[in-house]
Amino acid sequence: MMMQTTPKIWNGKPYHTLDYELKKIYGEKIYKIALDAGMTCPNRDGTKGTRGCIFCSEGGSGEFAGKGATIDQQLAQGKSAFRSKKIGCRFIAYFQAFTNTYAPLKRLETLYRCALSEPSVVGISIATRPDCLDDSIIFLLDTLKKEYSDKFIWIELGLQTSSDATARFIRRGYPLSVFEEAVQTLQHIAIPVIAHVILGLPQEDKAAMLATCRYLDRLHIDGIKLQLLHVLKHTDLAALYQNGTFTVLDFAEYIDIVISCLEVLSPDIVIHRVTGDGARSQLIAPLWSLDKKRVLNTLHHEMKRRGTFQSAAWEKIK
Repeated sequence: MMMQTTPKIWNGKPYHTLDYELKKIYGEKIYKIALDAGMTCPNRDGTKGTRGCIFCSEGGSGEFAGKGATIDQQLAQGKSAFRSKKIGCRFIAYFQAFTNTYAPLKRLETLYRCALSEPSVVGISIATRPDCLDDSIIFLLDTLKKEYSDKFIWIELGLQTSSDATARFIRRGYPLSVFEEAVQTLQHIAIPVIAHVILGLPQEDKAAMLATCRYLDRLHIDGIKLQLLHVLKHTDLAALYQNGTFTVLDFAEYIDIVISCLEVLSPDIVIHRVTGDGARSQLIAPLWSLDKKRVLNTLHHEMKRRGTFQSAAWEKIK
């Protein structure tokens, strides 16, 4: 085990933030514009299920995505929203809502090209499922990566957990082997992979959450989103929560778990998120998560108090 002894700092943060990575590359703040491409999910349209994952909202995790009729319109709306900040003028087009490789190939190509062709867009990030990346889509991604060589393409995969038992409980709809195959395929064509992990899932303790982070570290993923479990209205998770089947993490528990997760991750893995946003109108619990600034400030303060940082307990894979 490689126990780090000298604290690492990334632009004043004790973990390798996305903001740090983007400023290192582009020399300025890069903003993310969330998009809704009007897709659905095989876990909703009857292919694999009709009710989705137990935690998934009616908006397919895209409550903050643009609502314009076209990608052009949504990008324009997003750019307008950031215009007043005046500390950066380039953007990431984030295909966020539902499963963004789940459409006819021609439509996908049109959508991706539209975003990549926007001069102010430095790259696109595509949120999807690992079981929705067939050979034709991989070929398209590889083609676009080469054609738009001055821009990037990221794939965000919703893993949530490395536990097969938890995956079945939350109705994820695919085995771990499918995730591993998708990661290996994307790595083969040099497409960066960002994995989504949910902390606080029913039936999982801290050890299970750390096991997921260690698993992803062994796969040499490029980035990770640590997402707090939100109980949202009109989800099956809400029914379980309201009948007392499980409890959500409290504030102190979450801070401690996030710190431990960061400690076991390689310093090269970019941390895209350490909490999450739940629409106020939809959120049932935990309500403390609405104060995102408090969550981040407490996390940074506690890591400083402990003298710890990302990779402090990292086990290097040889």
